[in-house]
Amino acid sequence: MAGYTDLLQPDRGQPARTIEIVEATGFEAWLNAQPPRARAAVAAHKMSGKAGSSAILPGDAADDWSVALAVGTATLGPWDLARLAETLPEGPYRLAGDVGAAMLGWVLGQYRFDRYRKPEGEGPRILLTSEPAKIEETARIAAATIKVRDLVNIGASDLGPAELEAEAKALADAHGATLTVTKGEALAKGYPMIQAVGQAAAKGREPRLIELEWGDPKNPRIAIIGKGVCFDSGGLDIKPSAGMLLMKKDMGGAAHALALAGLVMAARLKVRLHLLVPAVENAIAGNAFRPGDVLQTRKGLTVENTNTDAEGRLILGDALTRAGEDKPEMILDFATLTGAARVAVGPDLPATFVNDEPLADALFAASREVDDPLWRMPLWDGYDEMLKSDIADMVNAPDGGFAGAVTAALFLRRFVPEGTPWAHLDTFAWRPAGKPGRPKGGDALGLRAAWAMLKKRYD
Repeated sequence: MAGYTDLLQPDRGQPARTIEIVEATGFEAWLNAQPPRARAAVAAHKMSGKAGSSAILPGDAADDWSVALAVGTATLGPWDLARLAETLPEGPYRLAGDVGAAMLGWVLGQYRFDRYRKPEGEGPRILLTSEPAKIEETARIAAATIKVRDLVNIGASDLGPAELEAEAKALADAHGATLTVTKGEALAKGYPMIQAVGQAAAKGREPRLIELEWGDPKNPRIAIIGKGVCFDSGGLDIKPSAGMLLMKKDMGGAAHALALAGLVMAARLKVRLHLLVPAVENAIAGNAFRPGDVLQTRKGLTVENTNTDAEGRLILGDALTRAGEDKPEMILDFATLTGAARVAVGPDLPATFVNDEPLADALFAASREVDDPLWRMPLWDGYDEMLKSDIADMVNAPDGGFAGAVTAALFLRRFVPEGTPWAHLDTFAWRPAGKPGRPKGGDALGLRAAWAMLKKRYD
């Protein structure tokens, strides 16, 4: 999908169908005030006061019609117009009132992933708005969300570490950033956990650390990290087929990080940005890393590998160490890290761990403001002993199965410099069931919250 700004245009009085907003509490009064033909149309469409129900209302001429939409409140949220954007005939529309946050759902309601099949051929639905100043920002956020969706939806045969590198290069070229890629012997020496996880991958899909730097070095330095496991077989601790089916999405953290970095650079936030994507494929071959191996790390700690399917935290550990070497004032990481997070809070809520209260306050306030929910989880010190190893500094996957998302976050915390504010978003990056504006498949969960926080702090 291209031309996101084309779906939102300033209202200059051009011809368009009208969308009338009807609050649920005033639905009966509104309906009683309509002419008989409109009431008949409402009945035919089974429109009720329930938010999201709608009807096409006939006008005086044969081709004269408008749309009525029931909403919960007059202040529209991001998804209130999404279903209309999916279902209305192509053409221009205008809202009788402020569009506000609903612009985003209007654009994303028209998203289609068509890489592997022909587009459906439907024309665009254009929304005219009396708030043109909001168009550019909305289009940026929509484009970033769609970038995450597209990257996650692509099959692993078409998106490996090299393709993630190409995405980062395109981003760097577009914004005048510097790209550095470490692989081969340099990766094995400098980032041994990234190398270990990815070393069994086929030729052309070798592991690498992708780094992008942008912005004035005098500005505050922030690091954004994304887990880039382009496919996760589970390694020698192989996943069952059902568990492997969605593992093309295990690079969802990298997709979020790339999209967020693009937002930061497009808006020219006053930061020194450091983007890091450890990109690997967790494959099975004779040289795959093994359960029981003791891994070296960039930080100098040793890790007893007790499960090759707990690989995401390994590659993130080396990336976090690298990010901390340049003393950022904030680190954000995104990762499709644990099934335990999904068991705890389901697919819609990224399990979010923060080691700094001002950062947590800012992040969760932004989450509420833009309706991009997060759920805070504890960095519970009492569980840190679960990471104890008999032969190394720590294990990567404790026995027992308790507090899996928490112990994974505690593992990561050991690679975050003391005193550096850090947030870890264990995001699912996938919708198992569609909702208006949010189809089944890859999705950005936590991206808008993180962006709103950064924009408020550094714009």
